[in-house]
Amino acid sequence: TGESATVGVKEHLKIIGHTVKYAAKRIPIIAGTGANSTSEAVELTQEALNLGADACLLVTPYYNKPTQEGLFQHYKLIAESVNIDQILYNVPGRTAVDMSVDITCRLSEIPNIIGIKDATGDLSIIKQLVAKCPKDFLLLTGDDATAVDFLIAGGHGGISVTANIVPQELQKVYLSAIAGNEELAKKLNLQLINFHKNLFIEANPIPVKWALHRMGKCDKGIRLPLLELSNEFKSIIEHDLKELNLV
Repeated sequence: TGESATVGVKEHLKIIGHTVKYAAKRIPIIAGTGANSTSEAVELTQEALNLGADACLLVTPYYNKPTQEGLFQHYKLIAESVNIDQILYNVPGRTAVDMSVDITCRLSEIPNIIGIKDATGDLSIIKQLVAKCPKDFLLLTGDDATAVDFLIAGGHGGISVTANIVPQELQKVYLSAIAGNEELAKKLNLQLINFHKNLFIEANPIPVKWALHRMGKCDKGIRLPLLELSNEFKSIIEHDLKELNLV
């Protein structure tokens, strides 16, 4: 979640370097280094390693719509070229390409491809991945609305939009679900269900950035072609923030 699509390469690397320095080894840093050009993804991933990132998150190539074998060769080359832990990222609603379970499982056999962020919202996929991939292959949800069911089905965690606003609350939900306490996880998640949905009332990251602005966490500006949250939706996010005692 962020404005990576409107950040240039130099600025992108500056952000990674700043984040690594600020974190100071307190938490692992996963740098987004995906690109629709394999050579560019290799270069970004190598630079992230040089800057001290602990792992990289690589979205499937967007716009050019590679075949499934093209996806395999793309990720295989990046993994072989850069010795850093790598996490696949499948989000077909953004990229116009949907990586198959079979290709994911083939890639899971490559030692430094350690997991996948699945943002399809399709719970049948997590069940197939649990059944077919190595047990130590990380299965991370990228869809807050279905996260509890994803984790109950055998997922290991998530990379979340909502967690940018309520990290501690969402951590409790996740830990309960991972522990198999479905009843508690769903009870804790109940207060967040509408918020999960409303954070996509316009294209992500427009709502989440405006929410962070209202909380005093960042400037309200956003780069074109995205615009600030429409006035008609501000009251909805404002209501959610008040319900969660955040403003």
